[in-house]
Amino acid sequence: MYFAALLARTEDGWEASDTELDDVETLSDLTDLARDASVDEDTVLVFIEQEDAWFGVVRVDGEEDPRIYVSNASAAARSSYGEILLTDELLGREPGAEDSIAALEELVGLDGTEDGEPEAPDNANDNTDDDDAPDPDAVPAGPLGDTGVLSDLGLPEAELLILRTDALAEIADALGAAEVLETVR
Repeated sequence: MYFAALLARTEDGWEASDTELDDVETLSDLTDLARDASVDEDTVLVFIEQEDAWFGVVRVDGEEDPRIYVSNASAAARSSYGEILLTDELLGREPGAEDSIAALEELVGLDGTEDGEPEAPDNANDNTDDDDAPDPDAVPAGPLGDTGVLSDLGLPEAELLILRTDALAEIADALGAAEVLETVR
């Protein structure tokens, strides 16, 4: 079960709105949605939560690039909404590299065998002990992103890192927005 909400800062405090992510396919779409909710280009926070698995916070300040924090990147990677937040930049990958490699492999049919030959087992040509080598495409378990995304709003990095269940309510409480968030829950 997912929950998503926008918190827009105004001169009167925070305004919360429930948000539908069905039409959001990219981080750019999500950023545009946040900017549309902004009052005078003030801070907008997008909260996304998959119950008891992970949560994410996207902060949009005017025309600046969005700042992203994800509580558990490996859990988020298994979620369509989480994949929106886990950009190549956030994961430390070359932008579009994964898509380019997959497209080339498909185009050329690179599966490690000649036409008509059976596929060799994965360990047939393995003369080294690379089982302990990290997978460069693996998504790390645990937190990922800008841990200071909310520190100037009242939630220090250390506190953000220890949040697990009901995290969005605790974040909203630290920001002084618990009541407005509860109205859209």
